[in-house]
Amino acid sequence: MATPLQGGTGLGLELGKKRSLSPKLSTVSEPAQKVHCSLPPPPPDDFDEIMRGAAPPPSPGTAFFRPSVDRGIKYVVVSGGVCSSLGKGVATSSIGALLRGHGLRVTAIKLDPYVNIDAGLMSPYEHGEVFVLDDGGETDLDLGNYERMMFLNLGRSNNITTGKIYDWVIKKERKGDYLGKTVQVVPHITGAIIEWVDRVAKMSTDGSGLPPQICMIELGGTVGDIESMPFIEALRQFKFSLPENSLAWCHCSYIPNMSGQKTKPTQHSVKALLSLGIQADVIICRSPDPLQEETRKKIGNQCNIQPTRIISAHDVQNLFHVVGILADQHIVGLLNGILKLGDIDTTSPFPIRETALRSLSDWKNFAQRVDKANDAKPVVIAFVGKYNKGGGDAYQSMLAALSHAAISQGRKLQLDWVDATDLERPKGSESNSKVEERISGVEARLRAADGIFVPGGFGDRGFDGKARAAGLAREWKKPYLGVCLGMQVALIQFAKDVLQLHDATSEEVDTKKESRNPVIVYMPEISKETMGANMRLGSRWVEFVNPSTSLVAGLYGGAGRIMERHRHRYEFNIAYKVAMEKKGLIFSGQDESKERMDVIELPASTHPFYVGVQFHPEYKSRPAQPSPPYHGFIAAACGGSALGELLAKSRKRGPHPHWCPFTLDMAGTC
Repeated sequence: MATPLQGGTGLGLELGKKRSLSPKLSTVSEPAQKVHCSLPPPPPDDFDEIMRGAAPPPSPGTAFFRPSVDRGIKYVVVSGGVCSSLGKGVATSSIGALLRGHGLRVTAIKLDPYVNIDAGLMSPYEHGEVFVLDDGGETDLDLGNYERMMFLNLGRSNNITTGKIYDWVIKKERKGDYLGKTVQVVPHITGAIIEWVDRVAKMSTDGSGLPPQICMIELGGTVGDIESMPFIEALRQFKFSLPENSLAWCHCSYIPNMSGQKTKPTQHSVKALLSLGIQADVIICRSPDPLQEETRKKIGNQCNIQPTRIISAHDVQNLFHVVGILADQHIVGLLNGILKLGDIDTTSPFPIRETALRSLSDWKNFAQRVDKANDAKPVVIAFVGKYNKGGGDAYQSMLAALSHAAISQGRKLQLDWVDATDLERPKGSESNSKVEERISGVEARLRAADGIFVPGGFGDRGFDGKARAAGLAREWKKPYLGVCLGMQVALIQFAKDVLQLHDATSEEVDTKKESRNPVIVYMPEISKETMGANMRLGSRWVEFVNPSTSLVAGLYGGAGRIMERHRHRYEFNIAYKVAMEKKGLIFSGQDESKERMDVIELPASTHPFYVGVQFHPEYKSRPAQPSPPYHGFIAAACGGSALGELLAKSRKRGPHPHWCPFTLDMAGTC
């Protein structure tokens, strides 16, 4: 049967058939005459082949340019409306986790409309933490959500910013790649976005080496923002360059509760998206309470979408319940109806790791473990930071790693946020009673905590306060974990207290070169002329000097070397290494050159747990697979035999390929 035309006439004509139109208007004296309209026959089967020679070449310098794309991958786009911070990243990660649980190979891309090349120089107060990837990419924190929930290892290309796209297009224009044509937002910027998405979507990120079958795409910002419009237009074009059933659009919106659930913000948000040429396939509604059926029907009626495709994403006890909430509303079934997921071959040539959460029951059981841990006895950690006022986003991966470790220990994580500046005395002026009272109060909080944690950071503000916290943890034999700067301040305070080098400091804060004992120095290969992406970044090998006796090596299963992610410009001055070793400090981990110190620890005979690491182990922590240094720290803070039991279990299990890739044997050689 012929297919009805879907043109603007609304006449419902069919190819190859004749239909009578309405009679032509006539005067009373003239009888009405029938008018017949004959449609031309459909084009021959080889029409595309005949016309191919007459079509213009697919040059990026012409308005006819439409980049060729891979037509085998399915895409799920997640956008947001009404306001920011709706949880698009959580929704994207949770949907990806569910699809992965059905045996599909999944990857993820984040589209960020800001003009920065990457997130490396953004303030943690404004944008949250910078998440570092294996290849050294400094990216948006949402990529951390993707890696943790979908168990991926992404690259810098998985974070696409306006700055990257314009930089790429302008460089191509300068090289003459556009053949002298006028470079415009459409088609060149949008074409570059399409080309980038298509290229990255084919990159394996799950360790299988096989191309992904599903690509999750999160569109940052809010629909209606000027800066996000090129991305929306690119995705609109991208959808029509793919076969049918290849792209599903999920739109996150907000349902405020003001004397009842209000749908008007969502209506306007969906209509704003529709005005840009996009009809949402699924609407995910964020609200304090579950979506009422009346609200669901009203949204469906006003937004031109079936009520069954409207998902309630209400508040939950912990974010791991989101996976179950979406599954209970059959979101995978909805996506299957849109994308025909049943046609995809989900057989895998590789065994599934038992430690990785995969199935829906895995996620539901883990969410229940989190609830149970939150009802258990708390383990109190003094978090001595300098970006505390920026909220948890400034330290999101560190909080996730601490939480993963506490859950594994069956304890509730309770953080005491300590501003590092509150441990500092004013420079250049005498202390007064108020200052001493403040410092004394903060020190009492540190003493009451079960463990002291000092994160990384940049600049001199709070530097001395962090060093003071590291020194008190060593003096009080309080479990301590210092990450990046946290290791550096531990070394500086050790030099001051134990080596009696009272002017020991870091070149980062000693800008006038007044100190004669720079314990921490600027890395010689790092340029001082530029800042962006100008650090020791990404995954590097860390070798353990003596894996059989090292506490940290034991937490990694007795591995001889591990691969962890770094982000720093300053390093330990090895001129002080021998003197510190004579005083009992152990430099247990180093780089392959054996000149850069990556791990320090005190022996168990003198301290229950005193560890500093130059790298950032939190970036590779996963649910039910906590980072070893964080896990050991929380176990030590829990007290009793928890740390000893964890060490014995870790050494018995052996090195894990997540931290020790290319494992050759189970004796710790990597």
